Amino acid sequence: MKKKSYLSLFFLPLLFMIVALLPACKKNADGSSAPPVIAAIKSYVASPNDTVLHSAVANGQWVVITGQNLRDATQIYFDGVPATFNIALFAAGSAVVKIPAIQFSTIDTAKLYTVKYVTTAGSTTFSFKLGPAAPGFTAISNVFAAPGDSVHIYGVNLVLIQRFVYGGTPITSFKSSPDGTSLDFVMPATTPTDQLLIVGKAGTINIKIVATPTITGISNENASQGDSVFVYGTYLKNIQSLSFAGTPITSFKETSDGSSVRFVLPALSKSGPVSVTTKFGTTATLYNVNDVATGRISDWEWGGNFNWQWWGGSYYTSGSSDFPGNSSQYMVLKTGVLAKGEGNTYSSYAIRMNGAQWVPTANINEPVSNWAFKFEVNVSKPWNGGTIDIISGIDGSPIARWEPWQKNETTTAAYTTKGWITVTIPLSSFRKPDGTLGEGKGESISKLADLVTSSGNTSCFVYIHNYDASATATGFYGAFDNFRVVKIK
Repeated sequence: MKKKSYLSLFFLPLLFMIVALLPACKKNADGSSAPPVIAAIKSYVASPNDTVLHSAVANGQWVVITGQNLRDATQIYFDGVPATFNIALFAAGSAVVKIPAIQFSTIDTAKLYTVKYVTTAGSTTFSFKLGPAAPGFTAISNVFAAPGDSVHIYGVNLVLIQRFVYGGTPITSFKSSPDGTSLDFVMPATTPTDQLLIVGKAGTINIKIVATPTITGISNENASQGDSVFVYGTYLKNIQSLSFAGTPITSFKETSDGSSVRFVLPALSKSGPVSVTTKFGTTATLYNVNDVATGRISDWEWGGNFNWQWWGGSYYTSGSSDFPGNSSQYMVLKTGVLAKGEGNTYSSYAIRMNGAQWVPTANINEPVSNWAFKFEVNVSKPWNGGTIDIISGIDGSPIARWEPWQKNETTTAAYTTKGWITVTIPLSSFRKPDGTLGEGKGESISKLADLVTSSGNTSCFVYIHNYDASATATGFYGAFDNFRVVKIK
């Protein structure tokens, strides 16, 4: 019996040693077997800004998670959204991570304001107020909507909405767009007034809507007497007065949503702006209509600014039955189906113009967005494929592309105009080439001199080019008039 006891006593310490060694077999690479612990989240920006963060707006910034046992992360979630990370930036006590892009309109709100950290040894959840910026309001699609109409509130960060009241009427059913730029709802049976209250997780909008009218475009700025003209914009409803080139328009028809107003043009005696007045206020175009002289590059008139280089273009003419409604001279481009890559500035596909003053020298340092290239055009036969390019005389000039047959990235539809229309292309639409996307698809010009030289004076070329990998579906047959550059802001 004593021998058995001695034997038991001999093996007891050995048993204790084995038990003590067992956890060591499960240790992580950093020498710890414990689950992760988050102590704080800090700014990644160097001192003095590398402070502890208690909240943040999700905009893709980098942060440093500090704590314990952080080396062997397998997943990190911000508000339930997984982040991508580089384990080489991790240590036992810290992890450098980029906050992922978060669409707050689609997240699981039960996971809002949390960071979940998962390692091979376990996980932890840390409370951290990560959310969108405060909501902001820009416009309402139809301030004059009737009960039952669909209405869109436009703005930014219109997500995580907790309360929505329009004119004192609570709106209980609404939907945020995925990117938070609109809030959609149906106007309730009781037509509300113009007070707007939106309470979101990140802030509150509480404003009185002032539906001051705006003008975004004119269907034909140089129309003839008797033509139908449309003025496009917002809040063009309950109009008290309307004038075109200084001439009062007494008979007109508004659309129900206030997006346009139509009228038949009377006889005009002068140039001037378009002006609209409603009960909310007055708006007027900065530029004049019935005006082809201001900023003109070419109007093809012998007594105006003919300015043709005497070659390029199919032909110039006037009064053609194919392009009715314009008795002045204009230039025509006519092509057959264009092969892959066909079209350049040294062909009948191009309208070539001599130097002209696009922008006054005194205005050359103004923002690019203040100015626009305008022209009248009449596309009398269906057009599908081939891009109208507009360039200046600068070598390697940025290009503005006009391709109205392109509906989206994958869909096209044959395009024609109903007579003559005005096309407005902001100079900010003139873009540099992109190695992947192609000509006129890169960065916008940053200053006017990039397009028109420091003097504001340069030549101009308008031509058709087929950028597609196959032939165009149709040729092009259209007439152009009144190339000009005007101030729009």
